Amino acid sequence: MRLLSHLLFLAALAAFSISASAQDSDTVAVIGTGDMGDSLGPKLSGLGYRIIYGSRDPARESVQELVDRTGNGASATSQEAAAQAADIVLLAVPWPPMEHVAQNLGDLRGKIVIDVSFPYRQAEDGYPELMVASSSAEMIQSWNPGARVVKWSLPTSLYIDKPELLGQRPANFIASDDREAKETVARISVAIGQDPVDAGPLRMSREIDGLVNLFMVPLYQRRSEGWEFLIRRSSYWACRWQDDWSVPVEDSSSLAQFPEPENPPKPCSEYPDRR
Repeated sequence: MRLLSHLLFLAALAAFSISASAQDSDTVAVIGTGDMGDSLGPKLSGLGYRIIYGSRDPARESVQELVDRTGNGASATSQEAAAQAADIVLLAVPWPPMEHVAQNLGDLRGKIVIDVSFPYRQAEDGYPELMVASSSAEMIQSWNPGARVVKWSLPTSLYIDKPELLGQRPANFIASDDREAKETVARISVAIGQDPVDAGPLRMSREIDGLVNLFMVPLYQRRSEGWEFLIRRSSYWACRWQDDWSVPVEDSSSLAQFPEPENPPKPCSEYPDRR
């Protein structure tokens, strides 16, 4: 039975991978060529996307080396020019520079705009604090009202390059008010070795930003170990909580469809009856 489940997962993964890589006519603008951009660009290129890097200095030697490593017709230009030429705009820029960059990319109406940034800083007590009152993704949406903004939490770039190092797929929380955009990012997430979790509408990106604050705590404490987002799926509450609770109005009949997980939760029959 376990072998059958594994084979079914591989088949589903192949289908979603094909779905993602089949979009080779789509162009992705990777805005930022630092630690995150230089991991995501080559990964997305491997799925068949054409990559245009948006850089403050596209002629810089390190940027040109990244273009060469990315292959598949990749190129580099200014940040605005890259965004205007793309179907998907991936914002891999830290804060506070994000505030300037995200307001100067031109008209992004209709484009999927993916935010992988986290607006934190070190507070006076030495611990992390958020730099914005809402969330980074909501700020980006307010500056670009016609864009289809998606918040995509990602692990350290090392686990984008080598997700298998953690022993299971790193979890990615995905929030957006646009169902199709959210599904597109979920398919990409699976195709690059991650485990996407539907976090609901874009306002839930506030909770995602808050989780990253917790992520940073052991680093600021200079502890010898930190942590990554690894979700162990469970169907316990879905099996046991059958009350007539409220269902989110916007999603009640059209929840985003994410790829099936590699390790699905136990069926209800395997949970003991506690009544």
